[in-house]
Amino acid sequence: MAGESSFDVVSRVDRQEVDNALQQTAKELSQRFDFRNTGASIRWAGDYAVELEASTEDRVKAALEVFRERLVRRGVSLKALDADEPRTSGKTAKVSARLQDGLTAEQAREVAAHVRGLGMKSVKVQVQGDEVRVSSKSKDDLQRAVAALKGHDFEFAVQTVNYR
Repeated sequence: MAGESSFDVVSRVDRQEVDNALQQTAKELSQRFDFRNTGASIRWAGDYAVELEASTEDRVKAALEVFRERLVRRGVSLKALDADEPRTSGKTAKVSARLQDGLTAEQAREVAAHVRGLGMKSVKVQVQGDEVRVSSKSKDDLQRAVAALKGHDFEFAVQTVNYR
């Protein structure tokens, strides 16, 4: 008799890849002609927060676009990036952005409801903090659940990990 197999549904970003994208963006901001004399910069503002700064609102928006391009090239989903609108602070414009790490309770419920809605009787779903555990005795059902999750367009980034 086979035991139960499972996988976890999470929303995480690879912090090293984000750091690489941030470093590449900083380098490009210092070298590109259209960012000369604009004071454009990007830096960490916490573990999963980034702050961009430039002399004008247009330049800070362009810097954010450069950062987004670098994230995409490094394989980080843009759904994990939540950027505020530019705000003016003295003579500079700033944008704060956060990277999602973990599912919120509402997002976990949405993922669980989607998996339950697939109609596979053998699949069990449990919300465990900021992740969702999906388990079943049938590996085929789990593979169908993974495919359905990857095929569904959530408003947030999801990954499947710990398939056992």
